[in-house]
Amino acid sequence: MSNPTPHGAPQGRLAGKVSLITGAAQGIGEATALKFATEGAIVIVCDINPTGIEAVVQQCRALGAEAEGHVMDVTDRATIDAVVAKVQERHGRIDVLVNNAGITQDARLVKMTEEQFDRVIDINLRGVFHCSQAVAPGMIERNSGVILNASSVVGLYGNFGQTNYAAAKFGLIGFTKTWSRELGPKGVRVNAVAPGFIATPILNAMPEKVLDGMKARIPMGRLGKPAEIANVYAFLASDEASYINGEVIEVSGGISL
Repeated sequence: MSNPTPHGAPQGRLAGKVSLITGAAQGIGEATALKFATEGAIVIVCDINPTGIEAVVQQCRALGAEAEGHVMDVTDRATIDAVVAKVQERHGRIDVLVNNAGITQDARLVKMTEEQFDRVIDINLRGVFHCSQAVAPGMIERNSGVILNASSVVGLYGNFGQTNYAAAKFGLIGFTKTWSRELGPKGVRVNAVAPGFIATPILNAMPEKVLDGMKARIPMGRLGKPAEIANVYAFLASDEASYINGEVIEVSGGISL
């Protein structure tokens, strides 16, 4: 996709950190890419949507960041390995991986098809395994790195009609706890963020009545904004979070209270 644009010395909490973000063409992924750009990161925008990738790359550059885009399907290990190798060859390293890519295919247990179950597990769980396994050796070699996983409040408490999604998001918490033990001694921090109900395209298909019901359950009385999740990712990726490892941070407006 796009070639990086040279800039002067970056400024910000993530200055010069090579940050690969999956599912970065829209929603929380897009907001995270833009937040990282404002914090001085070198932003690697990955998604399956070429048009969306290019738009986000241009927005990052407009903010003064060095950015590039790659079409990458997190279920395709060969492509992931190729993208990681290309980024490492160009920049010498990957400092931060944000495993944001995810989908929903909801149905009650008795109605859910194997295809629906498998597709969500493949993208939301196995995709995170593939991406993390691809970047981890380089981080271990440099004794430095951050892996951030997108869990969900659904991965903490379950949710009606989301057997597949809940399983994947619970699984990411297991990944986070395990990898933080394995990689922590190697200088690599692994944490997860568990967003609540966030106003992203993933909610577009939901009826207004359902959305109103969600808001009623949230003490703050509103859905979250993608930027509010991106802010937490930026903090966790930064050196300000240098002693935070193996944690799952809920960002939900207090829905679990």
